Amino acid sequence: MNTLALAERLAEEHDLEDGELLQLLERRDPETGEYLRRQAQTTARAQYGNQVYIRGLIEFTNYCKNDCYYCGIRKSNQRARRYRLTAGEILACCDMGYALGFRTFVLQGGEDPWFTDGRLCALVSDIRERYPDCAVTLSVGERSRESYRLLKEAGAQRYLLRHETATERHYRQLHPPGMELSRRMACLHTLRELGYQVGAGFMVGSPGQSPEDLVRDLRFLKEFRPHMVGIGPFLRQQDTPFRDCPNGSGELTLFLLSVIRLLLPETLLPATTALGTLLPDGREAGILHGANVVMPNLSPEDARGKYLLYDNKLASGAEAAECLEQLRESLGKIGYEIPVSRGDSRIETA
Repeated sequence: MNTLALAERLAEEHDLEDGELLQLLERRDPETGEYLRRQAQTTARAQYGNQVYIRGLIEFTNYCKNDCYYCGIRKSNQRARRYRLTAGEILACCDMGYALGFRTFVLQGGEDPWFTDGRLCALVSDIRERYPDCAVTLSVGERSRESYRLLKEAGAQRYLLRHETATERHYRQLHPPGMELSRRMACLHTLRELGYQVGAGFMVGSPGQSPEDLVRDLRFLKEFRPHMVGIGPFLRQQDTPFRDCPNGSGELTLFLLSVIRLLLPETLLPATTALGTLLPDGREAGILHGANVVMPNLSPEDARGKYLLYDNKLASGAEAAECLEQLRESLGKIGYEIPVSRGDSRIETA
């Protein structure tokens, strides 16, 4: 079966066999890519209309106990300029974001042991008390079931934990000994069991990744059905072991956005900062390929220049929360609007 016929089946049935997904990826061509783009955009609009949901990203610590080979804030990076935002600084970010129209705050950081359950729960509780109509999303890595439970009780409703790869061999290539794919997957299942809206995702083009690995990622996503899927191209960082590896493909990332939208019509799908860093107008291209979420940066300007997961990260212009009107204008030109909304996923929560 040719790739266009496979794409037509994917658009109709919202699934393919693994071998068919592999063929779709390996033999993709511009005609098939454009067909999938149109179908993904139509599907996203059928689920969410022409609305693009915004999340206010607060990168509150770049300390991390892990040493992931691809990440610029890995603990071995002696050149990283470390920081932690105070509770007051974080709440000031929320104050600014709320005034701008944000109704979801994403607290993202490295796995920083200083932020104990007590400190993090107090922070989440303060945000929820100040802004009860807002959602609090956490992206702080692997924690214990009890920690996730306490954070949920404190008021966190969503949790982002990218699985990075669903292939054991590939996971070991990206992470040092002591980090286990099984633990990452167990965390994702625990979060779902506790009633979080859960986000998973992976890098496109990370070192050692094969087309078969991507198919395993797609199969995992289809079976797990996360409320949000965050994918973006691998981007090298100069102070990591992968400093000389080629960046991931923007074309393949956009193709996979369309495939994921058709596999999971109801999921929330961000056009990531990494995609915007790699491609001119990457954010808008992502929306046109089926994405429906963007995450402008609410962090203090000084912090943005220190939270460097990869080189040349965008942190200004329409990527910055204070330039929200610029973002509204750029999305308006392609037929989309930004509502003042929490923007919940249509996938059911456990």
